[in-house]
Amino acid sequence: MENITSSKLFRTRQGTLVLGVVAAVIAAILLLVYLNQYRNSVNNTAAPLQVLVAKNIIQKGVSGQTVASSGLYKLVNVAKSEAKTGVFVDPSALSGTVALETIYPGQQLTDTDFGAAPTGLTPQLTRGQRAVVVPLDSPSSVGGQITAGDFVDVWVLLASGTNPIAREVLQKMYVMNLTGGNVTLRATPKQAGELIFASNNEKIWLTLRPPVASVTRPPVVDANNLLGR
Repeated sequence: MENITSSKLFRTRQGTLVLGVVAAVIAAILLLVYLNQYRNSVNNTAAPLQVLVAKNIIQKGVSGQTVASSGLYKLVNVAKSEAKTGVFVDPSALSGTVALETIYPGQQLTDTDFGAAPTGLTPQLTRGQRAVVVPLDSPSSVGGQITAGDFVDVWVLLASGTNPIAREVLQKMYVMNLTGGNVTLRATPKQAGELIFASNNEKIWLTLRPPVASVTRPPVVDANNLLGR
């Protein structure tokens, strides 16, 4: 009787030990799997991602094509954990979009910053802005190569009088639309009046400028300084 009881007890202890070893092995395997997944997650989060960041200020309404072609962005490596949701990684993705808000240098470019151009001109105007149409021939509008989203400087040729002059009267005017020879510019009410007066009385020429160009002292050209006198 004693032998039978001892045999059962031995078998019970042996079974318990085996089960304990199996449980320990399974726990070790699960721990290794968890650690491997955690390490991969950390590595993926820390892995660098190349994203588009504003290099210069990007004004509201500027086309994505202008941003991509004019060097208004730079590619920067950031950790995935630091990349904003919807950040652009390919400049070609900006095609067909416009800046919905003003974007400042160092800001990551995301799909919430750019979107389809608003239909009509009114949504593109703030309280102090106006849309004014200036009729121009092809040479006066840079050979018809100006497109919506570009920036231009406005020159006026004052041909009447004894001393004709060409004067730059406005700088960094935003082109809202171009239809045939009609160029629509975004302006203040005063600028709109100046453009209307010049268009009706003198000759207007536009010069295309890069969005990053600084505002300079408006030049004046007449016969004297043209010939160096």
